[in-house]
Amino acid sequence: MAAVVCVAAAATGASLLLRDGEEPAAPRALTSGEVDRLAVTRFLNHQAGGRAVTIEVPNVGGGLVITASVDYRTHTGYGVVRGTGRDASSDGLIRWTGSTVLVHPMADPPEAAPASPPASGWHSRPLVTSGMTLDSALAIVLDLGSDRPDNAALLPQNGAAWVGREEVRGHRTDIMNGPRAQSASEADAESGTEGPDGGTGTDTSRTVRYWIGSDGTMHRVEVGIASAPEPVLLDFGTHAYAPVQPLPEEAAPAP
Repeated sequence: MAAVVCVAAAATGASLLLRDGEEPAAPRALTSGEVDRLAVTRFLNHQAGGRAVTIEVPNVGGGLVITASVDYRTHTGYGVVRGTGRDASSDGLIRWTGSTVLVHPMADPPEAAPASPPASGWHSRPLVTSGMTLDSALAIVLDLGSDRPDNAALLPQNGAAWVGREEVRGHRTDIMNGPRAQSASEADAESGTEGPDGGTGTDTSRTVRYWIGSDGTMHRVEVGIASAPEPVLLDFGTHAYAPVQPLPEEAAPAP
């Protein structure tokens, strides 16, 4: 699962990834069935075409909550962003790819992003995956879909482990630590492919934790990022998935 752990961000300790009310368990080696589920969980996201996701991005002054849909065939996300515990300067619509973030400020954003994106009012900037918590979170979400299963044989060797169980919105899940993160250059050397940042990332080791159902479905992910005071939380299936529509020509970023 080299690609999952190559997004530019740095680790916090695994203990920070325990949620309130979650009973810690002594980590143990994954069973063969658990390895198989961890290996296919990103592939299942890609097979589904897209997933609805709520992204909680912590900040020392509050944070951001993004209610979005992610198309894992085109690796594009689109949704509504709101500030929490802070001013509403970031409120509005957001759309992103692996290289670009577009924001459409709104004083009173809707609960869900409109099916057809606005034709104007967008502001475009490059996606930055080093030192910027929001962009790191957006890149991580995109990387949770893959057109092929991960190499099951490598997961236990790289530190993947079972750490507990928890019910997530009515689904019984096993909580698993993913393989130890590597720098992008290390992972690219092993896999022979570029990471999501084009192989130029500078992140160091971190822990990624997955909540995975009995069929391999990904229900929740937490990632510790050095620029954030708490882990980024990604909750899947929190609302209805809406296909991500192309931007109107006049709103699309320049190539």
